[in-house]
Amino acid sequence: MKKYNLYWLLTFVILVTTSCDKYLDINQNPNDPTEASAQLVLPQAIVGTAATTSSFNFSYGAHFGGYVANAGGFSGFGNLLNYNIVPGDYNFLWTSSYDNLQDYKYVLNQTQGIDEQSYLNAVARIMTAFNYQRLVDAFNNVPYTEALQGNGNLAPKYDEGSVIYQDLINQLDQAIATIDNAKSPVALNSSADPMFGGDMAQWKRFANTIKLRILIRMSGVSSLSSFVTTKFAALDQTLGFITGDAIVNPGYEKNKPNPSWNTFGYTTTGTLSNSSRIPTQFAFGFYKGQKLTDNGRGSVIYKNFTSASAPTPVNQLGNETNAPTIITNYSTWYTGTFSSATSISNSLGVLKGPGQGQPIMLAAESRFLQAEARLKGFLSGDPAASFNQGITDSFTYLYKDVTNTVSASKNVATDVATYKKDNPESYLVNFELATTNEQKLEAIITQKYIAVNMINSDEGWNEYRRTGYPRTNPSGNGYTNIASNKSNSTRPDKLPTRVLYPSSEQSYNAGNYITVNQFSDRIFWDPN
Repeated sequence: MKKYNLYWLLTFVILVTTSCDKYLDINQNPNDPTEASAQLVLPQAIVGTAATTSSFNFSYGAHFGGYVANAGGFSGFGNLLNYNIVPGDYNFLWTSSYDNLQDYKYVLNQTQGIDEQSYLNAVARIMTAFNYQRLVDAFNNVPYTEALQGNGNLAPKYDEGSVIYQDLINQLDQAIATIDNAKSPVALNSSADPMFGGDMAQWKRFANTIKLRILIRMSGVSSLSSFVTTKFAALDQTLGFITGDAIVNPGYEKNKPNPSWNTFGYTTTGTLSNSSRIPTQFAFGFYKGQKLTDNGRGSVIYKNFTSASAPTPVNQLGNETNAPTIITNYSTWYTGTFSSATSISNSLGVLKGPGQGQPIMLAAESRFLQAEARLKGFLSGDPAASFNQGITDSFTYLYKDVTNTVSASKNVATDVATYKKDNPESYLVNFELATTNEQKLEAIITQKYIAVNMINSDEGWNEYRRTGYPRTNPSGNGYTNIASNKSNSTRPDKLPTRVLYPSSEQSYNAGNYITVNQFSDRIFWDPN
């Protein structure tokens, strides 16, 4: 575990008193101060989580979850194509997450027991749980009880993922109680809280939704059934879950762009950020008719979706023979207009523009989690209603522009109805056609996979590993096979199960480092 310094104090003083420009300089270390107020550290930490979310989405979930393939004209993809990953390949997931967690730990330490700062404390605790869950989902056992102690413990032990999960429920309960029991807390505003603008009811619902995600993911583990049943019974359904997208936006703009735009859109000088990646046939098939027809969402996600003469370039990961190249000067996931650095138009879909907010969790995911919980009897209510609302919420997010407003050119209700009509015999779209609970679960998870496409792709891969949905045919073509065609995986689905622990842990925490296999060692909730 590397020591983390709390820098950027002077940067934040400028932020709070003048503008949000320096808010986005999350890697600057101009003066290396050793102390800063919790009010200044918390928003920086939330913005840091947004940046890490983008990494989990594109660099991790999109590749392993079957959303991204290699474009033609590039070589050197190496380990990505055959899944023979090595410990150094995904160091950044580990280091950036623990750096971010150190920020939240600092806020927790500075605010513990201070009633006026209860809201800061609760938000930091909620975001700590969010980040630890994501680490467990990637690595399984990770440092937790002995982590984040700096020089106090440079070689923290690894706690079991299932044990961490259980404690995260307790941490989220504590955060909600802290909000409820605060006597005279200082209110947060959009400067201190770039996700919910200080709306603590939203923070409580977000915490409740993280709990729901954790409990659903644990629900298939027989040894945890008693814990899951007990915690579901105690879950506050009257509090509810998020009904809108949880989005971070501290003031992203062309010169300080949203991290996802910065990764797959354009640089500040107007140069294409990435020209070596295009959509997979597997993901694209859920829109273009190979599996489902979805003209509404497909047309806002994929460049040239409706073009017959120059269609969207798609590929199967691993195919380097006659692989299509990207559309000149275009990310395939940007459907706006580009002709120069100064003529990038705001758009809809996944890449809306440099000023778009960064989704941390979609309302659609919340609805599909509720649908599964209701299907399995953990929550009261109709799973079909949650399922259908999840589809509507997905359309709604994709139809929003860079200002987070649904475009006047789009009608969500009409296009959702068209989607159902265009797939009249599919229970994956029309829930009432599912005749068994297994078909209903398949529909829920498949629609979640579609909803998080290139937004929170890691959640698509997490749920595939947990449930085996969406269905894949390893002997089929790129539209039916989720895996790379150069896969060296020994699994029936030809996919990896996880990433390896980072090489930094081999060097600095060798006594606790665990050697794992990316094809046989699984996350504790993965039964497949």
